[in-house]
Amino acid sequence: MAEYLTIAREATAEQTIERSRFIAYIKHVESREEAESFITEIRTLHRDARHNVPAFVVGRNAEIQWASDDGEPSGTSGMPVLKVLTGNGLTDVVIVITRYFGGIKLGTGGLMRAYTGVARDAVEKAGRCRLVDQQILTFRISYPQFDRVSRLASEAGFEIVDTYYDDKVTLSICTEENNTEHVLRLLADLTAGELAAEDIRMKKTARLIEVQD
Repeated sequence: MAEYLTIAREATAEQTIERSRFIAYIKHVESREEAESFITEIRTLHRDARHNVPAFVVGRNAEIQWASDDGEPSGTSGMPVLKVLTGNGLTDVVIVITRYFGGIKLGTGGLMRAYTGVARDAVEKAGRCRLVDQQILTFRISYPQFDRVSRLASEAGFEIVDTYYDDKVTLSICTEENNTEHVLRLLADLTAGELAAEDIRMKKTARLIEVQD
């Protein structure tokens, strides 16, 4: 089963350290283009800030990773923030940390602690979820067969996500990708072979399931 971790929701976090204001914005994205668009949005929103430090991780294998110090001393902001994301096993996520300079220099260590601290707060507020590859199966069955399928849904590891009623029931169910063959065999057994594999439309999708830390 392919499974990935990302954030559950868009979130913000804020800390004030030695009169400098740090505001973190974090969001789930599904491409580099989406991440870059979000970075542009935050930079526009805070165009008067001294720094807008971005980082993102994109791809099922976290293959696209990028960060910038945006004028902060090299290695003190962008990469530490990126490591917060990768250290939590996250992908398909972008974060931008805006800093309004308060007049007091924090030093290299202070900057790293400040940026990583507010980044961790943002990740905690956003929550984590699993991104699981799934299949949606759509087919038509009789009303008695629909009743039998409904009763076995939780036991068989699938969820009914859509129904349409006319002379029969058009049914869409969702199951984890590695459970598809089991569900297909179950449906064939329940319908005494009347429902063949070629009668079932299959569509690959993904689902976010929140992780309870």
